[in-house]
Amino acid sequence: MASLLETTKPGITRLVTITSMVGFGLSWLESPGQRATADLIATGLGCAVGTALSASGANALNQVMERFRDREMDRTKKRPLPQDRVEPRTVLWFGLASALAGLALLLALCGPVPALISLWCVVSYTLIYTPSKPITSFSTYLGTLPGALPPLIGWSAGWQPGGAESLAHPGGWTLFALMTVWQLPHFFAIAWMYRDDYAKGGYRVLPVVDPSGNLTATTIAVWTVLQLPVSVTPALAMPGLLGWPYIVIAVLSGLGFTWLAFRLIRTRSNADARKVFFASIAYLPLVMTALVVEAAIRAMLRE
Repeated sequence: MASLLETTKPGITRLVTITSMVGFGLSWLESPGQRATADLIATGLGCAVGTALSASGANALNQVMERFRDREMDRTKKRPLPQDRVEPRTVLWFGLASALAGLALLLALCGPVPALISLWCVVSYTLIYTPSKPITSFSTYLGTLPGALPPLIGWSAGWQPGGAESLAHPGGWTLFALMTVWQLPHFFAIAWMYRDDYAKGGYRVLPVVDPSGNLTATTIAVWTVLQLPVSVTPALAMPGLLGWPYIVIAVLSGLGFTWLAFRLIRTRSNADARKVFFASIAYLPLVMTALVVEAAIRAMLRE
């Protein structure tokens, strides 16, 4: 059972679930309607568990599809499928069951819009992003879609009165944009550190097709610069919940992130790529925490 659970990529599933719940919380605070406590709890649990199950299923299906390439790479060859610790057929059915259970739970407790967004996450991750990785370096951009949609799952689930009306508000889309832009320097830094491994696996990530590293470093820097204005947009979209405290934290942390990216242009070293990677790991929870904390405090003060 432990090996089966390992195929769900628990770390990625946890991140997807957390970003979904950030969207849920901000949407609930921003939406104009009122919701009974019991309904709020049921919807919140449905959103968290449903998102986690559908993400787990997509990750398991991804590991089935990439098991032969994983066997060629040092960073992935110890996964359950390359080590034959679990049968591919078992993981396939487990992944399908998990994804369908998550979608059904979202549909039942959160409504059709969150379920449809989650369905598109599963489809785009397994049928668009995963097959494109050995074909084109543009696959990283395609991969931002399933990674950026989870906040919209939460946003559409938390909005009252719900439905497609939630997507008319710009707040959810600013979270989508924030996640989209964050993913690119994060994943390009990973690809830089493991470019030889990705080459062995047959993946055409940008650092593999850019041996000098010039284009990769410049691309990372461009996206970290774009992160600065994008990180401010939630405060513009939700002025009643977010203000200068969030903006200052987002901009200062973004400037630190950007400085490391420009340093990578100069050195093009694995050590600085690793620093960019760890900076991306620190940046996202810091910004997400600032979002939630300030919004919660302002909501309590206005009661």
